[in-house]
Amino acid sequence: MSEPVRSPRSESADAEAELVRRSQAGEWEAFEQLVRRYQPRVFSIVRRLLRRREDVEDVAQQAFAKAYFSLRRFDFRSTFGTWLYRIAVNESYDWLRKKRVRRLVYEADLNDDQRRRLEQIAEDERGEPAPSRRAEASDLVARLLDRISPQDRLLLILKEVEGFSVEEIAEITDMNPNTVKVRMFRARERLAKALERMGRR
Repeated sequence: MSEPVRSPRSESADAEAELVRRSQAGEWEAFEQLVRRYQPRVFSIVRRLLRRREDVEDVAQQAFAKAYFSLRRFDFRSTFGTWLYRIAVNESYDWLRKKRVRRLVYEADLNDDQRRRLEQIAEDERGEPAPSRRAEASDLVARLLDRISPQDRLLLILKEVEGFSVEEIAEITDMNPNTVKVRMFRARERLAKALERMGRR
């Protein structure tokens, strides 16, 4: 009787689990491989919460350091990635609490011209905007996200930007899926209201 064919995803999960076990046993090279695998996404999540590059680097490095020293407590009940993202999110919030950072406020509110650009981008039905307009859209969306709380911003970023499922977000944020859905709905409402306020200025 032939062996069942294993999917590439299963093989990848097994290989990662082996790296984690080797890391738990103190093999630094194995942990370095995990860092290389997850570093881009960890930096992406932290950067969208904290913004300032020097803060992002510090907090992301703290997250990896905390993961390394907590590895023996990792019990494989979730994926290593989910566990690591939860650490990164918690480290970001700890940093915000310690620094008592208010939401990022830009020096100047959006002017009429900037609002018109946002409306043009939103109403453009011709497909992908040109590179220059795409950059403007990214900047304006970032400003909108900075007008809502870090908690709301995190949920929207994890879902809409990073592409996590509701179940994955629940694991990362230590909430149940229904709570995630409700809070995400409210976060979208607050974002819409922020856009309305921006449009009235």
